[in-house]
Amino acid sequence: MAQVSLVNVSKTYLPNIQAVVDFSLGIERREFVVFVGPSGCGKTTTLRMIAGLEEITRGKIYIGNRLVNDVPPKDRDIAMVFQNYALYPHMTVFENMAFALKLRKYPKHEIMTRVNEAADILGIKQLLGRKPKELSGGQRQRVALGRAIVRKPLVFLFDEPLSNLDAKLRVQMRTEIKKLHQRLQATIIYVTHDQTEALTMGDRIVVFKEGVIQQVADPITLYDRPINKFVAGFIGSPPMNFLKGVVAHLDNKYYFQNGPFRVRTHEAMAPKIIPYENKEIILGIRPEDIYDKLFASEASPDNTVRATCEVVEPMGAEAYLYLRTGDNAFVARVSGHVRPGVNQDLDLVFDISKAHFFDPHTEKSIL
Repeated sequence: MAQVSLVNVSKTYLPNIQAVVDFSLGIERREFVVFVGPSGCGKTTTLRMIAGLEEITRGKIYIGNRLVNDVPPKDRDIAMVFQNYALYPHMTVFENMAFALKLRKYPKHEIMTRVNEAADILGIKQLLGRKPKELSGGQRQRVALGRAIVRKPLVFLFDEPLSNLDAKLRVQMRTEIKKLHQRLQATIIYVTHDQTEALTMGDRIVVFKEGVIQQVADPITLYDRPINKFVAGFIGSPPMNFLKGVVAHLDNKYYFQNGPFRVRTHEAMAPKIIPYENKEIILGIRPEDIYDKLFASEASPDNTVRATCEVVEPMGAEAYLYLRTGDNAFVARVSGHVRPGVNQDLDLVFDISKAHFFDPHTEKSIL
């Protein structure tokens, strides 16, 4: 398996559309890196440039120690798994998996050995004689994975491979791909728009916005210490709540305040938020850090807000409450046993120790 390095890579389409802007990233051997972001942010374009399917406008791409800017896709020693599987309908599963090896004129016994090994790993040995039309979506995806595995490439590239699967099968295949990575010790670059996939699968995650890297970090760091408002809002489900207000200084204490909504900040936060006293600031807090007062261990008037419940979404073990107080709307993720009625008033406790603050102009994290 090989390292992959991208140095100041850019992609511009005529007349002047910048799909990827000055992208620099080093991916280590055996690392599982996920590119994540909304549709149209440049993540698939970057993957296709690594594969050689898109020409780069500027910059350099290395696979191992080899500069591959001008190397054809077939000679880059990569394997790509697509969203639509891209199986040959007239071939059997065995023939689909063996096709690339036959093109490279591998001996028959070597082809047989590699295909059977991959089929064993993926649990599809009993399907080798079937045609793609006789397979389910999950089975087709396994065949597409098998076709990549048999080549034993330097790098695996995955382009939203689970998008066509139903929710239950997506969860199962996420686990299968992660197990596959651990077993093969492969270098994998995985593209998805699903932040849940990114958090559960990646060793490191690269968050894109409009062709620009916003943050590169491991899942926990990305979740706990987002670098800006975009990353904070994109990572997490339901997304982080954002409330606009001001920093108020009352009785030697600092508060975040917007109309009737007021919560006290921690003393440790003071050095970072003092410059925003009586100025606009954005409070970010995740739904799971807001509790019903009846179930909160540390409730006080300084961190409790009364709000009206507008919508309840039961999710089984938990429930999402859509709440409003004055002009402030936010979501709380609470125990499934909490079932308030619509338009019922609730006392909510904010765990302000887990709050984030963002500059309203730059949208960068303050703390």
